Amino acid sequence: MGQGRAEPPNPRRLSAIPLGVWALGFVSLLMDASSEMIHALLPIYLVTVFGASMETIGVIEGIAEATASITKVFSGALSDWLGERKALTALGYGLAALAKPVFPLATSIGWVMAARFVDRVGKGVRGAPRDALIADIAPSELRGASFGLRQSLDTVGAFVGPLIAIGLMALTGNQLRIVFWAAVLPAFLAVALLLAAVREPAASKAPRAARFPLSAVALRQFGGAFWLVVGLAFVFTLARFSEAFLVLRAHGLGLPVALAPMTLVTMNLVYALAAYPAGVLSDRFDRLTIVTIGFLALIAADLALAFAGGLVGAALGVALWGLHLGMTQGVLSTLVADTAPPSRRGAAFGIFNLASGVALLVASLVAGALWDAFGARATFLAGAAFTALALIGLAIAARAAPGVRASVAASKRGEKKPS
Repeated sequence: MGQGRAEPPNPRRLSAIPLGVWALGFVSLLMDASSEMIHALLPIYLVTVFGASMETIGVIEGIAEATASITKVFSGALSDWLGERKALTALGYGLAALAKPVFPLATSIGWVMAARFVDRVGKGVRGAPRDALIADIAPSELRGASFGLRQSLDTVGAFVGPLIAIGLMALTGNQLRIVFWAAVLPAFLAVALLLAAVREPAASKAPRAARFPLSAVALRQFGGAFWLVVGLAFVFTLARFSEAFLVLRAHGLGLPVALAPMTLVTMNLVYALAAYPAGVLSDRFDRLTIVTIGFLALIAADLALAFAGGLVGAALGVALWGLHLGMTQGVLSTLVADTAPPSRRGAAFGIFNLASGVALLVASLVAGALWDAFGARATFLAGAAFTALALIGLAIAARAAPGVRASVAASKRGEKKPS
């Protein structure tokens, strides 16, 4: 791509991004709107209806996200081995849609945990094949912009969902279960759009790996640059616990239950606005620098939330949290696509998400325990301290970064890595 004298796609023009990426972005938007209609109210639901402790919420959130991450490893590897990225993506979105009606029907914490488990299994099944499919569809010179666009549309759903939840809470007199029932519709629309509008490239559907991508021999063929990206993601995710704690912090500072979804609306609005520009910048400049700026924003967010005396301070911290996500999540995914062999991208995204999920499990468990033992301030101060230590570690490990930068440069030029 970009060969000869044909004018290359302009990364600043949204029209240059392939239609398949747009379709996957709108699928993500619909499913995330559905999920966030539920998740924006779920911590309050668990505490006020079922009497859950903060530690219990940490366990539920941590296990849910870790389940998704573990599942991504195998679904990503299968998508490489079978050459069926779209089919596995559709299966994952279908499972998530089927889990949605369980939330309003739940009569105990156990049912909520089961629904979260199935929902996150669906997320795990779809995540790595979908990201590998985007990497297959997107031109190399638009890879950062494509991942950024998908992330932005996904995050539009993440703040539209809570807005709908707020409106429905006002209309129904805070009837949580009615809001949860309404969340079922966009989930099934997402599955229908995926089946109708996304085409898998022929190169993706051809079986390309003679050996299962998670075998010891196959894993050794991932280069050092890829493993460095995975290590960076793991360490930094240890400093980023579940957003459920943002909702609870804002509620503790005086945000009414009916307006609790505004926490995620604020975070995801900033996230959506930042993700696409961050992707474009990462195509033009150094990706690692963009990621570093994003994690500096996380330190600022933690400090703002730790010392917030009211809702204004909480809003600032939540907005900075969204900026951090926008600057890091799509760019980290782009780094995975840059540093992994094309025929093993599914497995690469699975490994990347497993590392992030394990770190998120640990972070959420620690955050819940700190909150119960010492209060909210200790939770956010610990997050800031760990992020600062991780950034220091990144600076010390800078001698390894040239390997990542070389892989990124080759990927942007459209050069193939060995499979």
